[in-house]
Amino acid sequence: MGFLLPLIFAILSLVAVALANHAAQPAPQLYWNSILPNTQMPRSISELLRPDSTNEEKSTNIMNAVGNGKPTDHKGKPENIPLALAIYRDYGHPTDIQLDYKNAAIFFLEKDMRPGATTNYQFPRNSNTATFLPRESAQSIPFSSNKLSEIFNHFSVKPTSAEAKTIKQTIEACEAPGIKGEEKYCATSLESMVDFSTSKLRTRNVQAISTEVLEKGATMPMHKYTIIPGLKKLAGDRVVVCHKQNYPFAVFYCHAIKPTAAYVLSLKGDDGVKVKAVAICHLDTSEWNPKHLAFQILKVKPGTIPICHFLPTDHIVWAPNHKSA
Repeated sequence: MGFLLPLIFAILSLVAVALANHAAQPAPQLYWNSILPNTQMPRSISELLRPDSTNEEKSTNIMNAVGNGKPTDHKGKPENIPLALAIYRDYGHPTDIQLDYKNAAIFFLEKDMRPGATTNYQFPRNSNTATFLPRESAQSIPFSSNKLSEIFNHFSVKPTSAEAKTIKQTIEACEAPGIKGEEKYCATSLESMVDFSTSKLRTRNVQAISTEVLEKGATMPMHKYTIIPGLKKLAGDRVVVCHKQNYPFAVFYCHAIKPTAAYVLSLKGDDGVKVKAVAICHLDTSEWNPKHLAFQILKVKPGTIPICHFLPTDHIVWAPNHKSA
């Protein structure tokens, strides 16, 4: 029996360490592990996790994030409009944004994704640093245009401030009707994002992928990139794409539009920096507003040809985890 005691103590120690590590994980990560045990969490999500703290502590910290993501005056100069905003906003609604990004391939055609092709682009990160709240905490805070006063009060935001304008704009975008064939949802927690994405894909056997700059800490101004071999098309013609919004805590605008194709490309910049880039191709644009920026840039009409764009580094594409035909 004596020789068994050290073994028993060793096993108990390992169990204690495992339980301690489990307890230290944020609630959203525990939910991910339970629902998606075989799905690798992309960096764009893992960076938004942190151990749970009290609502009061979070309210103090997350206001700093909103301050970094102040709303843009869309009537200002073109260079003041974020590139990411120009990419995916207003698929079906009128927009007065008239931009001249002649030096950047914001939108491109599906046929242009081939090894050796070059493109000018930058992969910026949203300055909004807000992180996820556990679902219960997020659900305890109103998220409705009818509750703006209560929301401003919760986060100690003055109704006339830039932060209040950001909050109002994000909620209104979430409440606006989608275009024909679009299923949209604003996820106010990682748990709700997982639930929405897996329900629309009708499977939990999924992959979640984001654009990643492979050199840690690299700054990403405009660069000329060359597509190198390794183009991969994700499975199916239906994906869910989630775009990070400016808000006091992490909120993602998620939508499923069919038919849509998603690709993962390997890019190499003229400075040597490598990027694993995610590209989304909208195969049917017939319901888009004719004044959408994509048609201005590519000189094509709605519904005539697939239109593609890269995803910024803090956006996520969800797709079935099986090989395409």
